[in-house]
Amino acid sequence: MKTKVRLLAALIAAGLLLAVYVTATLLQLGPAAAATAASAGSAVDPGIVQWAMMAAAVAAGLATLGAGIAVASVGSAAVGALAEKPELLGRLMIFVGLAEGIAIYGLIVAILILNRAG
Repeated sequence: MKTKVRLLAALIAAGLLLAVYVTATLLQLGPAAAATAASAGSAVDPGIVQWAMMAAAVAAGLATLGAGIAVASVGSAAVGALAEKPELLGRLMIFVGLAEGIAIYGLIVAILILNRAG
């Protein structure tokens, strides 16, 4: 039980650290991206670009955090079920894959936000 709690805490910490790092990096790039867009002749407000980058970072970071929590709980249950019935491997991999899909959805939303911002 302690191992599962430690693993979950490590996943949450890694997800939060990644979200903070990506947000800080994108916020530093925000003015440069806005200046590039303004010099290219597009009418993009620099404030909107910064908020869009922060929203994209939060979307990707929280989706990754949620996927980590989901994979931790589904994966531990899958290993327990696999220990009793090894023939369930294919079905259990589908469940773990569905949990990992949450992170991909967050990445798609982040790409859509950045594409919409210009």
